[in-house]
Amino acid sequence: MHTLAAANPDHVVLAGDVLDWANTKTGQVRALVLTVAALMAIIAVLMAWWKTRSFVGTLVAFVLAALVLWGISNLSVLQTKVGSEINEASSASVVHVTGGAPALTGEGWRV
Repeated sequence: MHTLAAANPDHVVLAGDVLDWANTKTGQVRALVLTVAALMAIIAVLMAWWKTRSFVGTLVAFVLAALVLWGISNLSVLQTKVGSEINEASSASVVHVTGGAPALTGEGWRV
């Protein structure tokens, strides 16, 4: 592992080792989550086959497991898509209606 402190021994790096450690652990946790999710997907497909003995049920379980694994492995893509859609929706203009609308006290409205 390359640390910033190893580049120049006279240079003091306060957060370099901590950031390297955090990045390493984040990568390890991501790999662990993907491995566990893949194992759970395999178990789910096998259980679907065991319980239903149906090709269609097993195929549906396989497709759903593949979608979940794709979603887990592409979380950053989904995050940017959702973020961009939220930003586009928040920039929409708001129309305020004044006059002609009854008050909200119940006058004129009967259900």
